[in-house]
Amino acid sequence: MAYEVLARKWRPQVFQDVIGQEHITQTLMNAIKTDRLAHAYLFSGARGVGKTSVARILAKAINCEKGDPGIPCNACHSCREITSGSSVDVQEIDGASNRGIDEIRELRENIKYMPASSKFRIYIIDEVHMLTLPAFNALLKTLEEPPPHVKFIFATTEPHKVPVTILSRCQRFDFKRIPLSQIVKHLERIAKEESIEITQSGLALIARESEGSMRDAESLLDQVSSFTGAKVDDGQITDILGIVDRDLIFETSLAIIQGSPAKCLEIIDGIYNYGHDIKEFYRALMDHFRNLLVCLIAPEAHMDMADSDREEIGRQAEVAGIETLQQILNLLIVREADLRFTLHPRLLLETLMVKLCRIGEILSFDQLIQKIESLEKRLTMPSGNPEGNPHPSLSEPSAPWGEEPPPQKRNPGSGKKTWEAFLPRLATKNKGMANVLRQCHMENKGDNTLEITKAGNSFASAYLDEPENIEKLKGFCIDFFGPEIKIKILEGVSQEQEPVKHSDNRPSENFQKNSKEFPRPVQDILEMFQGKIKEETPAGD
Repeated sequence: MAYEVLARKWRPQVFQDVIGQEHITQTLMNAIKTDRLAHAYLFSGARGVGKTSVARILAKAINCEKGDPGIPCNACHSCREITSGSSVDVQEIDGASNRGIDEIRELRENIKYMPASSKFRIYIIDEVHMLTLPAFNALLKTLEEPPPHVKFIFATTEPHKVPVTILSRCQRFDFKRIPLSQIVKHLERIAKEESIEITQSGLALIARESEGSMRDAESLLDQVSSFTGAKVDDGQITDILGIVDRDLIFETSLAIIQGSPAKCLEIIDGIYNYGHDIKEFYRALMDHFRNLLVCLIAPEAHMDMADSDREEIGRQAEVAGIETLQQILNLLIVREADLRFTLHPRLLLETLMVKLCRIGEILSFDQLIQKIESLEKRLTMPSGNPEGNPHPSLSEPSAPWGEEPPPQKRNPGSGKKTWEAFLPRLATKNKGMANVLRQCHMENKGDNTLEITKAGNSFASAYLDEPENIEKLKGFCIDFFGPEIKIKILEGVSQEQEPVKHSDNRPSENFQKNSKEFPRPVQDILEMFQGKIKEETPAGD
C-alpha cells in the first residue's frame, strides 16, 4: 500500500476533529440540525486551517444517509465516496485552473440536473478569488437563486479579492489561525500514534514554524521524521528546516541588552557562515523583542512559547526595562525596510547590532525632559535661598547700607508667601509666564485678592488676554498661595501714554540704545525676555 502523508492521513473527518475552529463547526452543526442551511457559503482564512476539510465534512453531513444530524457516519455509500473524492454529486473545483467564463457556463448547465444518489449536488470551489470578473458575473444569478438541490461552498485565502456582489450572496465564515498550544497538542497525539519520539520543545519549534497552519505543522513533522526516523532530536529540527535556533536568538538579545557588540558580530558571522537567511533571523529577532516588551507591559497576556522560553524572556525583560526595549524595537522596525531592499544585508545587520548595543547611551525624550527640569531646578533654586528666588536683586532691591529694607507686600492668609517669591517659583514651571508677570504691577486689595495690572507693552497685554493663560495662572497661584486666593486682571496704561515702570527688571542703558530703533512689537519682545540684538541680517539673505 502506498505511503500516505500525515497531512492527508490525519485530515479531520467529522466536525469534532477540526482543531481551533469551534465557532464555525458548531454553527454549521446547529444549522444542519435545525434545517437552516444556506444555499452558498464562503470559507476564508489562512492556508492549512481547515477550510476545504470543513467543506467536505459539511458535504458529508448534508448527504449522510445513516448518521445523526450534523454528524456524518463515514460508513455509508455517500460518505465513503465524498471521502475518497469519487462522488458524482460533490465536485471539488480548483478556482485557479478553472477560472474562465466557459467553465462557469458549463457549471451553470450541469446544476440543472438532479443529484445521482444523494440529497444535494454540492460544488466546492477552492481559491475562488482566482476566478475572472466575467466568470464571477456569470455566476451571480445562479448563486443568488440556485435550484433547491444545489449548494455552493467557496474557499479562499484572499476574501478581499472576491467581488462584493458575490460576498453578499454567501454566508461568510472566517477561519482563525490555530493557536500554538493546540497545534502542539495535536502533534503530540500524532507522534504518539505514529511512534515518533520527539520532545515538547521540538514540537513547539515545528508548531511555531507552521505559523498557525495545522497542515503545515503536520507536513513539517512528516519531513523531520523522514530524516531522523523514529527518534527526533531538537538540533536536527533546526538543521532540517533551516530554522534559526531559539538559543541563538536569546543569546543575541542578551548581548544587545548587555551592550556587547563583539558578541553580536560573532553571532552574525556564525549565522552567515552557516547559511541562515539573515532576513529571517532579523524577523525572529523582532518577534523576540516584541515578546520581551509584552512580557513587561502585560505579563498576563498569552504568548505562544514554551514555559522555559517564557522564564528566560521574563529575566531578560527585567534586566532591559521598558524604555530600552521600546527604543530597540522602534529602531528594528524603522530599519526593517532597509534590510529588505539592501544588497548587503550582513553589513547592514552588523551596523545595526552595534548601534543597538549602544542604545543605553541614547537618552529617551522623557529622560531628556527630566534632566532639563532637574538642571533648571538646580540653577533656579540654589541652597541658602529657601524662597526659591534665583536672582534676589531682580525682584527684591537691596536697601542702602544702614537702612532698613522697605516692607514687602504680603498676601493675607498666605503667611510669608509673597509675590516676589512667587515669580521665581513660577519660572521653574512656566518661564514665559513668569517673564510676562515681571512686567506687570501687582497690588494687594485684601480679602485674599490680588489685582494684576497688565503691562503697557502689547505682547504682555495680549498674553494675559488669553483665557487659557489666565486659567494656568490661577492654578499656579492656588498651588503657591492657597485655594482661597482670587486673581483679578486689570487693563494697564498703554506704553505710548505712560511707560510701565520696572523697578527690578529695567533693561540696561546699552539695551535701550540697541533696541529703540526697532518697531514697538520687537522692543516689547526684547524687553520681555531681557534680550539684545547682536546681529541684524537682511530678510533676503
